[in-house]
Amino acid sequence: MGVLLGELGKKLAERWLTLLVLPGVLYLAVAAAGHTLGHSAALDVGQLIHAISDAAKAPQVTTVGGQVVLLAAILAGAAAAGLAAQSLGSVVERVALAAGWGVWPWPFGELAEYRVARRQHRWDEARAEYEALMLRERAPRPADRPKIRERHRAARKCDRISVERPERPTWSGDRIHAATVRLDRDAHVNLLILWPHLWILLSEEIRGEIGRGRAALTRAAVLGGWALLYLPLAWWWWPAAPLSATLLIISARRLRTASDTYAALLEASVRLHLTALADKLRIEEQPMGPLLGGEVMRRLNSPAPVSEPVL
Repeated sequence: MGVLLGELGKKLAERWLTLLVLPGVLYLAVAAAGHTLGHSAALDVGQLIHAISDAAKAPQVTTVGGQVVLLAAILAGAAAAGLAAQSLGSVVERVALAAGWGVWPWPFGELAEYRVARRQHRWDEARAEYEALMLRERAPRPADRPKIRERHRAARKCDRISVERPERPTWSGDRIHAATVRLDRDAHVNLLILWPHLWILLSEEIRGEIGRGRAALTRAAVLGGWALLYLPLAWWWWPAAPLSATLLIISARRLRTASDTYAALLEASVRLHLTALADKLRIEEQPMGPLLGGEVMRRLNSPAPVSEPVL
């Protein structure tokens, strides 16, 4: 037990150091540099080096007690900045996935509704263009058929908006929602109800892969939280603005990639293991499809409660 607790403590310390302290120390360093230089000398490295040298010669820093207090203050401040970034990251994740955008307060709900309608209109146009090209593909004369590049360009234009018809205001949210749409269309299963039962049957290797995909999505959102945390520093140091914008762009790209990977893993897990779940439920063996999915959902759905009559 002592060895187990020791290893657990080491892993927790490593995660605390990696996720909170190191990014927080960098944030404090940028904040201190920005406060020292200001807008007028924002990129004056010589002035920054001179200020650091003067601070290192201060009597409070040269003593052991002062160094201990300074180190403790830096670690505490870095951890606080890391916790703030993670809190902002959870907000970024909620906005990026937009699972419950229908109950967002005014004016965010109205803005999300307008964006969903706009994305649906653009997707319908792109899809119509793609289907028209696919129809021309059947032309008897090769000269009347579209070029492969045109068809691929139309398909890519449609996928850039959403892989299925948009139902959420963001691409990442629609990508994960697309997994539920496809499974409902192809196998008549509700992923929200099915997933807890299927998760129990998955092997540790598959669970780990899905967990890593979900963790990548969280890390991308936390990077967006850091971008929001760097933005206020631009009030007294303008280089913080392009730094924040860069982090935000990287976060958006990583969110897109991570949501695509995570959604693909969810969908693949259901398609590959639905028959195993059906076997556990003592359902007659049959291929993956609406009949199997419908029978599984009938077994898993809980009947609505019957209210007792009031006497």
